[in-house]
Parts: sequence; structure tokens; C-alpha cells
Amino acid sequence: MNCPVCNRPLKSAKSIAKGIGPVYATKVKKLENEPPEGQLSFLESKLGEDVDQS
Repeated sequence: MNCPVCNRPLKSAKSIAKGIGPVYATKVKKLENEPPEGQLSFLESKLGEDVDQS
């Protein structure tokens, strides 16, 4: 089985079970926890006072 992102062979049992290599699994995990650049987070959009209105 190969990593769907980089097409390298998955070697460890953990990577094979996840279906993605460890480097990209870390990158995906980081992206899941951060909104895209310039996008308001849920709290910022609800509170209003954290948003720069200038």
C-alpha cells in the first residue's frame, strides 16, 4: 500500500492502518486544528470584539 499523498510505500502497521504516511498525517492533523489564513475562527465570529474593524 502506498501513501495517497506522496505515493511512497507505507511500511509501518500504524501508517497502513491510517492509510497515510507519518509526515503527511502530522501535516493533516495541524491543518485540522487551524482555520485557513485570513478566515475567522468560530469564537472570533461570535464575539465580534476580537475582530479588527479598521
